[in-house]
Amino acid sequence: MNNIALFISLVFFVKHAACQNDNFMDQTIYQFKVKDITGKIFDFETLRGKKIMIVNTASKCGLTGQYKGLQKLYDSYKENGFIIIGFPANDFLWQEPGSDKEIALFCEENYGVTFPMMSKISVRGSEIHPLYQFLTQISKNGIKSSSVSWNFQKYLIGIDGKLKKIIPPRTTPMSKEVIDWLEEDVMAIN
Repeated sequence: MNNIALFISLVFFVKHAACQNDNFMDQTIYQFKVKDITGKIFDFETLRGKKIMIVNTASKCGLTGQYKGLQKLYDSYKENGFIIIGFPANDFLWQEPGSDKEIALFCEENYGVTFPMMSKISVRGSEIHPLYQFLTQISKNGIKSSSVSWNFQKYLIGIDGKLKKIIPPRTTPMSKEVIDWLEEDVMAIN
């Protein structure tokens, strides 16, 4: 009798675990809609099948020069199904104090940014945006938990809409790690 109860418990556990994992399969970046820097709705569903880099940005940071590398990376790979999405955030020493309009002007005038920039959000703390909850919590992304350690942390999303890699803030956009990931995925796309 104990063997039967153990067997039934085991079957229930495996079935329950499989259902939990199925929930992760449904959780992708494509579920999100956000406001872009001009106030229009940006639907991540439109990016289905693309490689995505999500990066929190700031205009008064020691790493702000990474905008140049981000733009170069975007220009180099956008024709191969790659997009960068910038999220200005004022979460680290108030290094992004400007309004969306001021941020957009700064990015355009100083770095010629043409990749999509979103409206300013919070990427950590009690006001963390739902998209960043997804990026930083294993319970939401099914892959890995993390915390945003500073401006210009990069989250790499695969063509399946799932989190693939987290790139630290000081790692430049044109780093070997990022390029290798893009080249591997570009070859898989073509």
